[in-house]
Amino acid sequence: MPRRIVLAYSGGLDTSVAIRWLAERYDAEVVTLTADLGQGRDVGEVGARACRIGAVAAEVVDAREMFVRHFVFPALQAGALYEGQYPLATALARPLIAYLLVETARKHGAEAVAHGCTGKGNDQVRFDLAVQTLDPRLGVVAPIREWSMTRDQEIAYAAEHGIEVPVTTAKPYSVDANLWGRSIESGVLEDPALEPPEDVYEWTAPVEQTPSNPTVIRVGFEGGVPVSLDGERVNGVTLIERLNALAGRYGVGRIDHVENRLVGIKSREIYEAPAGTVLHQAHAALETLTLTRDAARFKQAASAEYADLIYNGKWFSALHQDLMAFIRSNQRHVTGEVSIKLHRGTSRVIGRTSPMSLYSRALATYDTGDAFDHSAAVGFIRLYGLGMVQQARVQSLPLVQDLPRLGGGERPEGRES
Repeated sequence: MPRRIVLAYSGGLDTSVAIRWLAERYDAEVVTLTADLGQGRDVGEVGARACRIGAVAAEVVDAREMFVRHFVFPALQAGALYEGQYPLATALARPLIAYLLVETARKHGAEAVAHGCTGKGNDQVRFDLAVQTLDPRLGVVAPIREWSMTRDQEIAYAAEHGIEVPVTTAKPYSVDANLWGRSIESGVLEDPALEPPEDVYEWTAPVEQTPSNPTVIRVGFEGGVPVSLDGERVNGVTLIERLNALAGRYGVGRIDHVENRLVGIKSREIYEAPAGTVLHQAHAALETLTLTRDAARFKQAASAEYADLIYNGKWFSALHQDLMAFIRSNQRHVTGEVSIKLHRGTSRVIGRTSPMSLYSRALATYDTGDAFDHSAAVGFIRLYGLGMVQQARVQSLPLVQDLPRLGGGERPEGRES
């Protein structure tokens, strides 16, 4: 039995109940770790609450800069959107919190760490794998996987034991937030046929309450990393905070997604990611100027693999190191500025410039100044289509008159497939 356990403490229902439960179930001292990732809470008060509930010590770490620099921006460079929609805010935070858990456990001489993840969620995989990879000697305890309480029972447990939690049965959402986004689940959201109630959202305004006039913002990048907003050079944390406020005021960044969880079930998730939405759009637009066609196409495959890797809890893997080596090389010329218009719940790229742009107006224009060698097209087409034309001559591919009867997968009579 562990004598001391370090609990990843968010201040929410699950981990607040877990402090008392761990102390009773394992007869252990509980140390809490709260990482400030820009979730908008008073983390100092969260730590104080942990001590009031029964923690023997409460560590609070300002990890915002580390989160942005080493987790968020690499994922942005990679274009990592899980299933093309989710910016991976929660998934990106887990390996960092796991790293801090291990460091705190070593500092306090703990034999185990704990987290507030359920037995059918993704976060349990992310925490367990990360901790076991970073320090196999540490045990991992997941109270919710053991106690089998429903959320209503947790709320009742908290009331019975005088545990203060910011959750009621009237608003039983499970919420996780950090600088990169906010995720909401449970309650009425579990019916994917229903529109999310407005009280789910905190960072984004309803469309009808957004400013009537649009605004245009400019985001500057160096090597695929955002470095400026409207011409002012700012650090990553500040840039994301400003974009969250600005884009959120215009209702940008709401995501309603039924996603495929790692454990094999589908889950309806609501996300708010104003800054993430805008920055992914701007970054992708800049890549259209600075990446070759072949590099961009290969990057698409790498982006999907990178997003899956993050979502599936494999941040501390050799595959991640290999993919990141490609991403860093791929992004070395993704430098420039992108203009985006915000209006009534939408964000739209309206311009992009780059000193490394592969776009040539002289080659693209049909007007005066056209530098494209039109005469070269004839020979190019002959060479490009040589194999296809040769195949048609030798193997008698379908002619125009054959096409009407080839619908539905039929093949011409007398021809082998």
